[in-house]
Amino acid sequence: MRNRLFAGLVILLVVFLSACGTESKEDVLKKLSSKWVETKGYELDAKMEISTGSEPRLYEVSVWHTKPEFYRVKVSQTGEDVSQTIVRNKEGVFVITPTLGKTYKFQSDWPEKNSQAYLIGSLAKDIKADKESVMTENKNSYIFETKTRNSHQKMLPTQQIYISKKTLLPTKVSILNDQKEQQILITFDKITLGTSRNATDYKADMPAEETTENETAGAEVELPVFQTHYPSLQWEGVDMLEEKVIKDDTQERVILTYGGNKDFTIIQSPITKKSVDLVPVFAPGDPADLGFAIGAITDQSISWEQDGVQFFLASNSMSREEMMTVASSMTASDLK
Repeated sequence: MRNRLFAGLVILLVVFLSACGTESKEDVLKKLSSKWVETKGYELDAKMEISTGSEPRLYEVSVWHTKPEFYRVKVSQTGEDVSQTIVRNKEGVFVITPTLGKTYKFQSDWPEKNSQAYLIGSLAKDIKADKESVMTENKNSYIFETKTRNSHQKMLPTQQIYISKKTLLPTKVSILNDQKEQQILITFDKITLGTSRNATDYKADMPAEETTENETAGAEVELPVFQTHYPSLQWEGVDMLEEKVIKDDTQERVILTYGGNKDFTIIQSPITKKSVDLVPVFAPGDPADLGFAIGAITDQSISWEQDGVQFFLASNSMSREEMMTVASSMTASDLK
């Protein structure tokens, strides 16, 4: 009898200890909320690999954030002299493109409505917002699979957020398409919590070296040879109706018209000059993070610059997400 009683106590003890060693999703969320959201600010460095195009693109991402509203995010293409910086300060939201010497100003609440996987506050909100999120774990990480809340929700509906058990900080985010194939991978190299910078650090200024190199407005710059870009996505019932090339003494433009189940027009032209805009140019709409570039989006159009080309897409029948899906798929090609 004693042996049976002792064996029963041992089993109960093992079950109790096992239960104590397993944390629930709610327990982990509570810890994350206090660590990520309540911090007065943070700085981080990350790498981003985007595989949505014909070839993967690699980017370096640097983020500063000071509560409540100051952000500075610099995205640089690895191995290329191409970068963009998005700044949010008390005056608004700015997108700075040193390669073109341009600064655009938005009246926008970015990043509140558009989650960004390289902002840890956005990741915390993604996990909290998805009541059906699933948490698994391995030896070193908690892994949350959640719905995305960015502008590519239909094309990239799911993300897997890996969080270190030791530090309770994200180590990587894998963003997946509807086939559960990885399309974007963000790897965090360094995250420092509790940082705070002065408001002057969030000025929307062009880098000093760019201003010095381009004091003469209209200075020539060597840009890629202009190639016509086409959407690489395949939408059933959508066909290109017309391709028109318009040339004059100063500019060449290509106009692509699509019709069927989706109606839209894409206008593209080469960027031929580089000058420093001392005054930010007002951009209607909101910043549109395409991964490789930050454009400007309204309910009926999206504009952006990529590979030395200026793009403008207009549609009266497409959603913002659909326009961003087309923009993200534009590829230089001889194929239509």
